[in-house]
Order: sequence, then C-alpha cells, then structure tokens
Amino acid sequence: MVEIAQRRQAIEPREISQESNTELRITWADDRVCNYDAAALRRVCPCAQCVNEWTGQRTLKPEVISDEVEINDLTIVGRYALNFRWSDGHETGIYSFQYLRDLCEQR
Repeated sequence: MVEIAQRRQAIEPREISQESNTELRITWADDRVCNYDAAALRRVCPCAQCVNEWTGQRTLKPEVISDEVEINDLTIVGRYALNFRWSDGHETGIYSFQYLRDLCEQR
C-alpha cells in the first residue's frame, strides 16, 4: 500500500518552471528534479498527429524538428498533464505527468 502511494506521489509535480524558451524544469513531489529540453520534448510528442493511434508507431520523424524549437506557451491540463504550444505551430500534444516522469527516468 505504501509503495503505491509513493509511486502516485512520484508523478505529482510540486513545481513546474519554464527556465527559458528551450528549457523546462519539474520538481516532483518526491523531490526528484527533472530538466527537459524543448526540442527533445517536441520530438516525443504523444499526440495522434505524431503517433499512430492504432499501432502506437511514431509517425513524426525526429530529424524534422529543429534544435531551435521553443516553448511559446504551456498550460496545465486538469491535474494530470501539460500542453505545449511550440514555435513550429504544433499544439495538440497532451503530455501526461506520468509520461513526463517516465521520460525523465529514461535518461
């Protein structure tokens, strides 16, 4: 029971800070700090335009995303996700807190 509560806490952000147009930092409730690069986040967008909804295969080619892509805006979606408006005009991806935490843990 305690382990489930700890895992749930791990995916609750305590602070979300846009450090610059190209950097995002999330401090999670378990004190883990994760730094995200805008271009790297844009390349792993989970939306239906970037990932085939039926197969889960990524359709967005990472090499087409510029290293200079910026976060123009970011909004919190409910209590579970972030939505980004990117400098390349893309804005349909909803990045769940679980997805963002998983991305951080993969590094």
